[in-house]
Amino acid sequence: MIDSLKAWIFRLMKVPPQPEPPAGAPGSVRVFRAARGYFYYRLVGWVIQQTGVLIGLIVGFASLQSAVPADDLMGQLFWFFEILALVGFVVQLPVTLLMVSLDYQNRWYMVTDRSLRIREGIQQVQERTMSFTNIQNLEIKQGPLQRLLDIADLEVRTAGGGDAPAAGAKGQNESMHLGYFRGVDNADEIRQLISDSQRKIGASGLGDPEDPAEVSGEEEPPVLLAARGLLAEAKALRGTLVPSQR
Repeated sequence: MIDSLKAWIFRLMKVPPQPEPPAGAPGSVRVFRAARGYFYYRLVGWVIQQTGVLIGLIVGFASLQSAVPADDLMGQLFWFFEILALVGFVVQLPVTLLMVSLDYQNRWYMVTDRSLRIREGIQQVQERTMSFTNIQNLEIKQGPLQRLLDIADLEVRTAGGGDAPAAGAKGQNESMHLGYFRGVDNADEIRQLISDSQRKIGASGLGDPEDPAEVSGEEEPPVLLAARGLLAEAKALRGTLVPSQR
């Protein structure tokens, strides 16, 4: 029943299936998921949020009871909306709890020998792919509750994601250059895996397998094109002269 409901919600919200692995050797693909402790971490946040809303409703009821007469028309209208808010609060409890559970389950962290891919979210699905040659910093972040639940977040920062982005563009800058392995119980292992792959790439001097011109979509500079043409003509001229000397 739960699985059927989950599948129905995924179809309704058009949540994409499991992501494809990022660029890298097929045998190097490793898939990580958020730990069970991350669900409890999100559950604590959900409980705190719902408790705050409930306290607000209770305060609202108390204020109405002391300030507005129940037999007054305006008082009756206030009471109607207060009761309506309470009904809405009760109805949304199982829905929001289910969304917390689905958000926890729909987190994919994929790592190969050359890049990584992160997908998260239900209502708004976000997917980031990062090449190891562009990653500049790997940092493990862990709050008190996360330490208690034995989980942590691994922050991945790529080139261009400075520590102090310009005002007004911070959110966009971070979304482009930051990725998080949220709620994992093996953050050290993942960080070491990425660091080892970076060292191997640096030692080989290969960088990204794609041609930089193709990746950026830019054409080669005219000077480089002219140089290639001269080189081709020189090779052709040499090919015509060598047979005649024989």
